[in-house]
Amino acid sequence: MNGAAMYETERIILRPFTREDALNPDGNYQRWFHDAQVTKFNSHGLFPYTEAKLGAFLAGLEADDRLVLAIEAKVRPDGQPMNATRHIGNISLQSINWIYRSAEFAVIIGESKYWGQGIGYEAGRLLIKHGFRRLNLNRIWTGTAATNAGMRNLALKLGFKEEGVFRQGMFLDGEYVSIIAYGLLRADWARKEK
Repeated sequence: MNGAAMYETERIILRPFTREDALNPDGNYQRWFHDAQVTKFNSHGLFPYTEAKLGAFLAGLEADDRLVLAIEAKVRPDGQPMNATRHIGNISLQSINWIYRSAEFAVIIGESKYWGQGIGYEAGRLLIKHGFRRLNLNRIWTGTAATNAGMRNLALKLGFKEEGVFRQGMFLDGEYVSIIAYGLLRADWARKEK
């Protein structure tokens, strides 16, 4: 594990994402961004994930407009405990606007064996709570391709409301698809948490 845990459940640990996560030659981070399935619905796969691109990302990690956390699994994909944790994805609040008290929610599970197991939901609940209770945000938003059923379901399960559609807002697999925009207000989240 690289760094102290911010949050922990029976299955996962959320901790600060570090340079070591990205640069570890034995790690899995850089491989994710060369995997067409992992990057299908985000911009990471549009251009090669070069050393320069990685350097720019790492240089921005300390910026006040983002919080990037590593998701570490404490269990194998079959749910059995592991002796050591494994970095399986990242989750973030980015484009934080301290005047408007808003941020964009993003998550990537790079290890596909963990897809469909509720890891994104578990991590998302923790990060959203942190955003509203610790960062004093008022609104968290996200957007995804209309064809990305996994992220759309995750947004709704986390309590986000569909707020609009950017028609043909994304070019994906040879065609234009719409982007569905979602938002979650602190007041709505607080009512759901009761």
